[in-house]
Amino acid sequence: MKKINLVFLVIVPLLLNCGGYEKLVKSSDYNLKYKRAFEYYNKGDYTKAGALLDQIAPVFRGTTKADSVFYYQAMVYYKQNDFILAGHYFETFAKTYGNSDFAEDANFYVGYCYYLTSPRPELDQTNTEKAIQSLRLFIIKFPESNRVDECKKIINELREKLVEKSFISAKLYFDLDDYKASIVALTTSLNEYPESKFREEIMYLILKSNYLLALNSIQSKQKERYQSTIDEYYSFITEFPESKYKKEAEKIYKTSSGELNTDLSNFTNDNNLN
Repeated sequence: MKKINLVFLVIVPLLLNCGGYEKLVKSSDYNLKYKRAFEYYNKGDYTKAGALLDQIAPVFRGTTKADSVFYYQAMVYYKQNDFILAGHYFETFAKTYGNSDFAEDANFYVGYCYYLTSPRPELDQTNTEKAIQSLRLFIIKFPESNRVDECKKIINELREKLVEKSFISAKLYFDLDDYKASIVALTTSLNEYPESKFREEIMYLILKSNYLLALNSIQSKQKERYQSTIDEYYSFITEFPESKYKKEAEKIYKTSSGELNTDLSNFTNDNNLN
């Protein structure tokens, strides 16, 4: 009997509570819905809070409560880890309610949601670029915000991801043995991100790409390409005299120099015969 009473005491309040929510959903008392929506939100029941906010949003549009309804619609999605939809709501809010008390937070969350949906470096970095752009805009609009330092930290983190993406994309041509495209892509990556943490490796790969391109070229183009290889060697070894690639770079230099000397020797002998 005690066990049955205990179950009764637990289930009945739950049923009454559910019934109360269903009754509230069907109610036309929008002020009560507004009040209850925030009660549910503060309790962490984001599903019920979101449903009520969606219901009352059209009713409160154009009123003094419109911005709070819209902002917390976005926050409900954010709390439920739907960062794509949350970001869309925050972005719309930022454009619509520029003077709201929630404007600073909303502008921050625009960039932060893009940051949270930024994928690993191997994938498309559109959201990474949007996050950087949005967070930079936030710093411009709210230079005194206590979130500025956090934004700068995130921007630096995201920029490193773009650097890695650029390197991975450029190196792909080298891995595919397309040395001509490799030289162009790696040079572009280096020009775009001169402070890249991959700078040493990129410069070595440019050197090696030049060498392998020369090695696999027709004879009429080899002299010019071996000379380009030697030029790249000097650039590389000057900047990284103690590089881990030093021995390999020196082998490339000696081979390229030998090929040029052989070519010059043949050129001299041919002239003497004439």
